[in-house]
Amino acid sequence: MKVDMCMAYSQPSLLPDALDILTQAGVRVIAGGTDFYPALKAGQHPDNLLDVTRIDGFSDITQSEGGIKIGAAVTWSDVVKADLPQAFDALKQAAREVGSLQIQNAGTIVGNICNASPAADGVPPLLALNAEVELASAATGKRVFPLGAFIRGVRQTALKDDELVTAIIVPKPDADMTSGFEKLGSRRYLVISIAMTAVNILLDTQGRIADARVAVGSCSAIAQRLTALEARLIGQVPADIRISPDDVAALTPIDDVRGTSAYRLDAVRDQIERAIHKAVLS
Repeated sequence: MKVDMCMAYSQPSLLPDALDILTQAGVRVIAGGTDFYPALKAGQHPDNLLDVTRIDGFSDITQSEGGIKIGAAVTWSDVVKADLPQAFDALKQAAREVGSLQIQNAGTIVGNICNASPAADGVPPLLALNAEVELASAATGKRVFPLGAFIRGVRQTALKDDELVTAIIVPKPDADMTSGFEKLGSRRYLVISIAMTAVNILLDTQGRIADARVAVGSCSAIAQRLTALEARLIGQVPADIRISPDDVAALTPIDDVRGTSAYRLDAVRDQIERAIHKAVLS
């Protein structure tokens, strides 16, 4: 059987050109391709690939008084190397645990959130940073979503067919805010997480928690903030914190080959405590 291997490949340098290409039928967007290519079945190929890695500004991390903007082609390795506030330490810790170094050099943070896996490593740290997602379309212009609203389910996002994610936007954090990340897998590296937790902590002058953000992944269809727990942590001394089953009751983990729901709930309680201690000792 003859297989038609005709395929269009575009790598524009300007965003308007990319958005124009996206109006065509059957366009698939790639950056690092670390999720896209392994998912292709034997003999399968897309009709039209749009590579966004050369678009002006997409590989930049920019900081201003308003916050930090992470372009859509910024890789995990780029984040690790960037001079970012300590509130981003959890995101850097997550970046160091994403696959191999080769994957970190090619894979992008935006690609990770667009993949919308419950085990996406970048999502909990970004949720704890109050991150937003910037989208652009030739027809409707730009719009911005909170990350928690952008991811709508397993492999489901708010992205429309004619839209590109152009950047992740993080409001400027308090200079004294710290963060920590914990990931549990069947081995140390090259593994899908069983449970993972990111926290951002701000202490007052008495060493008590003035602001807390706790986000958990791999324990529900969508990674989520534990807002009730965050409220309970205010005013507490980090060394005295103990996480109870009620604190993680909002999570809905499943039983699968990597772990049972009960195991995940037990593990994430311990993760939250360790992530908090890691954050305040950083």
